[in-house]
Amino acid sequence: MLRGAVERECEMIRRWRNHPRVRGVSFTDHEIGEVEHRRWWRTTMADGTRRILVYEHGGVPSGVVNLSDHDARARRAGWGFYLDVDGLGERGELLAAWMRIEGEAIEYAFAELGIATLRGEVLARNEAVRTLHLRHGFIEVGTYTREVGGVREPVVVMELTR
Repeated sequence: MLRGAVERECEMIRRWRNHPRVRGVSFTDHEIGEVEHRRWWRTTMADGTRRILVYEHGGVPSGVVNLSDHDARARRAGWGFYLDVDGLGERGELLAAWMRIEGEAIEYAFAELGIATLRGEVLARNEAVRTLHLRHGFIEVGTYTREVGGVREPVVVMELTR
């Protein structure tokens, strides 16, 4: 289940985002401090084109979906996600949650936001997420490079259109 994030979850979300496995495949790979995270939280919560959604797996908060650049007129949005790697891993539910969060995010974007195109970007070396996106019907529509941790990295742009 996906639902809107609430203030008391801000620190929990930062902890998940700072997990080494999450940082290792993110565009921002440094450990995010409390001040930086609070600034992001306030800005995102106040921005009508963005949403922070909490994914619950088996009734337990277990991940985050970030929807961005929602343009109702153009019927498009961007997105990304990450999971509570430690919590899900301890329960033996990481793979199942990984598969379900993507499906629920897609359903939310198309049904709740009424978009026609969902766009995401993934580091080219993150083969697992690229494969997951392809399995859900995304297509690779372009590439570019960006700096991540002081290194130029190829990024794949993926879209799902309905």
